[in-house]
Amino acid sequence: MTTAPLNRRGFLGRTALAGLGVALAGSVEALVRPGLASAVPGGAIGYGPLVPDPQRILALPVGFSYTVVSRSGETTLDDGTPVPSDPDANGVFAHGNGSTIVTNHEIGKDEPFGVPVVDGLTYDPGARGGTTTVTVGPNGQRTGQYVSLAGTVNNCAGGITPWGTWLTCEETEDRAGSKGFTLDHGYVFEVDPASQDANRGRSPVPLKFLGRYAHEAVAVDPATGAIYLTEDADEPNGLFYRWSPPQGFRAGPGALRELAQSPGGDTAGSLQAMVCFEGGAHVPDLSQATEPGVRYAVQWVDVPDRDAATTPVREQFAADQVTRSRKLEGQWWGDGGAYFVASYARTSDGSVAEHDGQVWFFDPASQTVTLKTLFGVNPDPSVDTGNYDGPDNITVSPYGGVILAEDGDGISHLIGVTAEGRPFTIARNELNDSEFCGPAFSADGRTLFVNIQSPGLTLAITGPWRRPIG
Repeated sequence: MTTAPLNRRGFLGRTALAGLGVALAGSVEALVRPGLASAVPGGAIGYGPLVPDPQRILALPVGFSYTVVSRSGETTLDDGTPVPSDPDANGVFAHGNGSTIVTNHEIGKDEPFGVPVVDGLTYDPGARGGTTTVTVGPNGQRTGQYVSLAGTVNNCAGGITPWGTWLTCEETEDRAGSKGFTLDHGYVFEVDPASQDANRGRSPVPLKFLGRYAHEAVAVDPATGAIYLTEDADEPNGLFYRWSPPQGFRAGPGALRELAQSPGGDTAGSLQAMVCFEGGAHVPDLSQATEPGVRYAVQWVDVPDRDAATTPVREQFAADQVTRSRKLEGQWWGDGGAYFVASYARTSDGSVAEHDGQVWFFDPASQTVTLKTLFGVNPDPSVDTGNYDGPDNITVSPYGGVILAEDGDGISHLIGVTAEGRPFTIARNELNDSEFCGPAFSADGRTLFVNIQSPGLTLAITGPWRRPIG
């Protein structure tokens, strides 16, 4: 979600609510071109038109409201230091009758408020990113917030695990000696939402077997322990990866860290990159899919040097060996597979075709990827006409469909896509044009947590959630 060319602004598992969950597999297939993406008159889709906010923060439908959980620099952590800048993806977990939120902070070097160095929680004291953990009551009011990982860089997205932890990803390839860093960066770390003490000496352990590159998001297969990873990079464009655990590995609390610290742990399991085929023909780039429903067969090719000692991982492959994509972003496990997002593509960045967002579904059972939703190029992102661009973070809604955080040009929205494949607006940023980040529901499905990255707000949205059709 870092700044990129073309002026782009740079949970708890899926909740099953009885009678409300709608299977997405094979259903979210919509061509969302300008004009077709407009809101349906009379509020037939979603939750109705948005009401302007007198506080000029968040426009929501009638009956919905929000609470500001925290503000970067203005509220403080439990130790009295300011809440860090640039909140990004969230992992939301049950906590009594409230929630615990592990929040990434996408801090590179010069943001106003860094994640403070804390003994036992810091990977590299020369880095200022990391995660904080906030506890909130059932009304969305904050009851505490503390550092759970420090000393990392550009903690962008990540993913929850089936055993109830948060995997936080560094979106960087920076090495020791650059920018004041004392260690190499570009890794994934595991954070326990239970308490600050539960992370001491544990969360700062890099899971090097998952590779060193510009990580974006992860999704974990609860059946096999396989981990799927997106890469947000260009020149050349990024890749979609799969890590398969070694024989005899038993996934669970602490298992990834123990594997990373074991002899040979840096290269434990296999890390592979995705290559797609259509009718036996190699697919060089996911952007070539221009109609929802397009399905590609998937194979996997081993990564030669996952720690990228001399060559970035994505550059270790010839063009005909892998399938690339510009701006691979958010990811979420649901319906037996991984939903993942390509934020946009332009021919000028090496893409085969242009779009303003794709939502893909990887099915491990059939070893296929299917294009579920496609956003056409938005002709004017500065006007609120129901056209969208730059979907980034994604979550699967307990009420059916998915929710996307918009990170494009101009106006920013939270976008819903129904299980029938129809888009609608959930919220509009009325504060500025900063991106939305980290949408994720509470365990009971009553609260949707989300961040506005700058100036750094964490918000709790409540209201008459339901299946979003008229």
